[in-house]
Amino acid sequence: MTALKAAVIGCGDVSAVHFEAIAKLDGARLAAVCDTDPGRLAAAVAAHGVPGFSDHASLIDAVGPDVVHITTPHNTHAAIAADCLGRGVNVIVEKPLAHTLEEGRRLVAAAKASDAKIAVCFQNRYNATAQAMHALLSSGELGAVVGASATVMWHRDADYYRSRPWRGTWAGGGGGLMMNQAIHTVDLLQWLVGDVVSLSGHAATRFLADTIEVEDTAEFVAEHANGVRSAFYATLANAVNAPVTLDIVTEKATLSLRGDLTVSHADGRVDVVPERVVESGGRAYWGVSHELLIADFYSRLGEAGHFWIDPEEAEKSLRIVKEIYRQSYPDALDKVS
Repeated sequence: MTALKAAVIGCGDVSAVHFEAIAKLDGARLAAVCDTDPGRLAAAVAAHGVPGFSDHASLIDAVGPDVVHITTPHNTHAAIAADCLGRGVNVIVEKPLAHTLEEGRRLVAAAKASDAKIAVCFQNRYNATAQAMHALLSSGELGAVVGASATVMWHRDADYYRSRPWRGTWAGGGGGLMMNQAIHTVDLLQWLVGDVVSLSGHAATRFLADTIEVEDTAEFVAEHANGVRSAFYATLANAVNAPVTLDIVTEKATLSLRGDLTVSHADGRVDVVPERVVESGGRAYWGVSHELLIADFYSRLGEAGHFWIDPEEAEKSLRIVKEIYRQSYPDALDKVS
């Protein structure tokens, strides 16, 4: 069989895990790279020995890729992905779905109108711990969910934003902490507990106000469709990148995620589900499961229907984040929505 042709659009930091995943795939090969920055593009061409392009349309016309991986700044996700879908090219796009709700809705519509598939990289759903939590909760053996909470206690400094200035802006990133870091945990919370139907929250810049215009700290209390309440807190002002925490209390057990998953049953039993450890050139806080999501997506390309983490599914976390912004910045809705 002819190997599927893959292309990476955007050769910045997170592209590293996509290059690694493509290299490990059977039946696929990297065929081209794309970046608007000449230096990054030249480095990627030299590292991978494939043609390079400065715009994605030229890449598609010249190479005809089967799958494109979009790892560009947030404000370009939706437009590039929609164009690729319109050309019949399958897409894997990094989170978030888009930098605005309007762009997110456009990509949802483009995905529904296209026969090509699209995945949004909420790879932490593939973590062994997340999969175990979802299976236990779905089985009903632990009883109904009573409540949940989550924290993201991480650290970013001014240099992190100066190295990629788009990250610290509404126009480039669509937000700060909640869009670029904590959205993964927001996604897990709503996936495991249930759709969020209402929330009360607040976002602010507590630590990096002299460097960024977006938030570095946020919190919310959410009501889920099943009547469960969850509490969430996140900040980039912590001294280190501490493990994400996610606690779900049920009628018969408490599930506590701290790297590994500990399930403490009401009868005294304690089960531990270890998380996978994968050596990667990527940063540890990206999680361990990009490779699994990407391999799963390629394996399903011949199936009918949409990929299970598609734009409609990814829009749920985007709406949660944007609702926090709407409540926090009522005088700047044109920038934050």
